[in-house]
Amino acid sequence: MAEDSVEITPGTKEFNNMVFKLNQPIVNGNTEFLNYGGNALEALQDDIYVMPAYVQDDFNLFIVVSKLIADDWIIAFSKAKIENGNEITDLSEPIPTGEGLNMLGEREAEEANKLLQYFNTLIESNRGEWRLIQRPEED
Repeated sequence: MAEDSVEITPGTKEFNNMVFKLNQPIVNGNTEFLNYGGNALEALQDDIYVMPAYVQDDFNLFIVVSKLIADDWIIAFSKAKIENGNEITDLSEPIPTGEGLNMLGEREAEEANKLLQYFNTLIESNRGEWRLIQRPEED
C-alpha cells in the first residue's frame, strides 16, 4: 500500500485525527519556546506540562504537552473543570490536536485561527510537525 501525501484541512472530520508532534524532547523543563498567549507551560507531573489556550465560562481548552511511547513528545488538548473561578480541579483525557482546534473553531473561529498560527510558527521554526493518528473506526 503506497502512502500518498494528502492535505488535511482544519475544520474537516479528517483533521480530528491529526496530532502535533514535537521534533525535539523537552529537556530539563525547557518549555519557553511553547509559550502561547502570554501563558507558560507548567509541569503537572513528570513529562506532562499544561497551560491554558482558551478559557471562557462555557468552554475551555488547555494545551497539554506530554511524552508518549519512546521519545515522542506531542501537543494535545484537554478540557478542564474549573471551580471557584480559577481553580483547575480536573482535566479530561487528552484530545488530539486537530480535534481540539476543530472544537474551538466551531465556537470561536478567530481564536482557532490564532492557535493554528501558533502551530504554524512551531513548524516554521522546525520545532514540530503534524501527524495523522489512527483511531478505531466508529460504527
